[in-house]
Amino acid sequence: MTSQGPHTPHSTPPAFRRSRTQGHVTCAILLLMGTLALSGADATSTDELVKKGLEAESRMDPKAALELFERANALRPNDPFILQRISRQFSDSTVLTASPEEKRRLAEKALAYSQIAYEQAPKDPVNVLSLAICYGKLGLYGGADEKVKNARMIKKYAEEALALDPNYDWAHHVLGRWHHEVAELGGTKRFLVKLFYGGLPTASFADSIKHLQRAVELAPDTVGHRIELGFAYRAAGRLEEARAELERGLNLPAREIHDEPAKRRAREALAAMSTPHSA
Repeated sequence: MTSQGPHTPHSTPPAFRRSRTQGHVTCAILLLMGTLALSGADATSTDELVKKGLEAESRMDPKAALELFERANALRPNDPFILQRISRQFSDSTVLTASPEEKRRLAEKALAYSQIAYEQAPKDPVNVLSLAICYGKLGLYGGADEKVKNARMIKKYAEEALALDPNYDWAHHVLGRWHHEVAELGGTKRFLVKLFYGGLPTASFADSIKHLQRAVELAPDTVGHRIELGFAYRAAGRLEEARAELERGLNLPAREIHDEPAKRRAREALAAMSTPHSA
């Protein structure tokens, strides 16, 4: 729907979140052990590919990670964990190109794999939220009708993920951003959206702040949570709190491929807020 939603990274729920690489690898092994009955050699090979793919992902190298996960998928097809990681690499790869056409192609591939992962494991909150994120990415590249439809899908799947795991910080993050961006639509735009496309669900800055505050409580060292909470505060006119959160986000180390773009937006926002009449 807007420029913010598609920057949100896919993630794992708290139960799998120890150190970034260790937690993902443990999750991968636990999920993969119970899938298809393969020979010992194939299983070892697939698990090793997954481990290396997660390591590449942690290095913020989606191209290398994608190649490894695709090889793992060839050995162990229809595994929802592997499918979701492939989706993530396509999604993250949109950061690496300036071409709108290529970004859309990558976002469509991400959605396709995310849908298959969801079909295989529809009660996994990571797979559910992945759909919300992919629809958010695609919302950038379509016409008004597609943007409105995708905005509804973002909310639907983010709420579904949160129902499955109420302490899933990224589900709170996505819902917080959704409320912020929809609430920022002016009255004229909302009237036209309702007139021509059936309207959007009600959104508010208060709900945006509530969800993003919860995301920060659950994962205080996540760059994106801090920065998006800062933007939500700014939209609500709470400028001192906005500055504080944006600065906290900037002081955190970048661990996700989307963190540096988020930090650039934060720096630009702080610079604009420091000039007269910018608020």
